Amino acid sequence: MIASLLYASVEGDLGDALSRFTSVLAVPVVVGAGVVLVLAAIELGRWAGELTRRRRASGPLSLLTRQVLHDPSMAPRIAAGAPSLYAETTLRTIGAAVAAGDLEGVEYALDDFEHLVERRLDRTRMIVRAGPAIGLMGTLIPLAPGLRALGRGDIHLLADDLRIAFAATTVGLLAGTVAFALTLVRTRRWNEDLASMERATERVRAAAAAAATARARTDADALLEGHGEELLA
Repeated sequence: MIASLLYASVEGDLGDALSRFTSVLAVPVVVGAGVVLVLAAIELGRWAGELTRRRRASGPLSLLTRQVLHDPSMAPRIAAGAPSLYAETTLRTIGAAVAAGDLEGVEYALDDFEHLVERRLDRTRMIVRAGPAIGLMGTLIPLAPGLRALGRGDIHLLADDLRIAFAATTVGLLAGTVAFALTLVRTRRWNEDLASMERATERVRAAAAAAATARARTDADALLEGHGEELLA
């Protein structure tokens, strides 16, 4: 009997503590839902700008890349007509590497492009996860006071809590859906850009790989000759 009373008391205290904790989270969650929606709107606006630049590109990215390889001194001017900011940066880096005779720098530039777009995609990926999660929290948190109000017969307070809950769900799902669509479209576009530059620089990268292999072979031969001379001595 005493154990049952103690268990009920502890359970009630924990329940009250959790209820108060979730009540404190109500305002931050609603604010978070608004922030997520604003971030999704900003990303949508940025995508509109990216789409406008892509339509105004001076030519296919593979053609621009070949032009940079043919005349590295014109890389900044050619890169300005790239379909995206990351492609422009990569073309500038490729031009600088070719002008300096650093063929391996072309491979590094393509790797940097891949890392840049992955970091950029992480922003919308975060919204894809955070939007529905915040929306669900914004749905569940007002339900507790709403149910208490229903127990007291306060229908108006219940209606207000449900209105907030449904609004948070809608905002979270909307932000997550927009971010998910942007992530898919950007991933496809940037993968196409990377493939175009890789095809255009295939010969240069092959030459760099062959040169690296030749250097490694020369170093290995020199090392073997050095060990041979040591053994003979």
